[in-house]
Amino acid sequence: MQLTHLDKKNHPKMVDISQKQSTSRVATASGVIYMSAQAFEAIKNNSVKKGPVLQTAIIAAIMGAKKTSQIIPMCHPLMLSKVETDIVELSEEYAFKLIVTVKCEGKTGVEMEALSGVSIGLLTLYDMVKAIDKSMKITDIILQSKQGGKSGEFVRS
Repeated sequence: MQLTHLDKKNHPKMVDISQKQSTSRVATASGVIYMSAQAFEAIKNNSVKKGPVLQTAIIAAIMGAKKTSQIIPMCHPLMLSKVETDIVELSEEYAFKLIVTVKCEGKTGVEMEALSGVSIGLLTLYDMVKAIDKSMKITDIILQSKQGGKSGEFVRS
């Protein structure tokens, strides 16, 4: 079996997508960051010294999605048409869930862009609050759904 990211000499390569058709591509990913009650309340009350944590995490998530091909070696640069974010408070767990949806018209999917957006957004949140709580835990970074392309639709059950 020939691996798609290795050439005949076993050297890494980027997959050739030049013959593929452009289609509408959409992917949604999510992840959760758990923290202490003190850190959770500081974020909710906008009292973190570094500034508005959730707004900064949203900007970071958008930037993370846009820069995916620069940080993941085999990802193709894509012209994204939409990056949408949502942050859900999980009050009983002292956690925030970040959801990122990415869309483009292209020859390859945007799953990695959605996952990168979530990862960078949550890491930014951690960075801004680590002075209050170094024990925060980032977890459950997953692809929720994707549409478009040869493999069709995927929805996590």
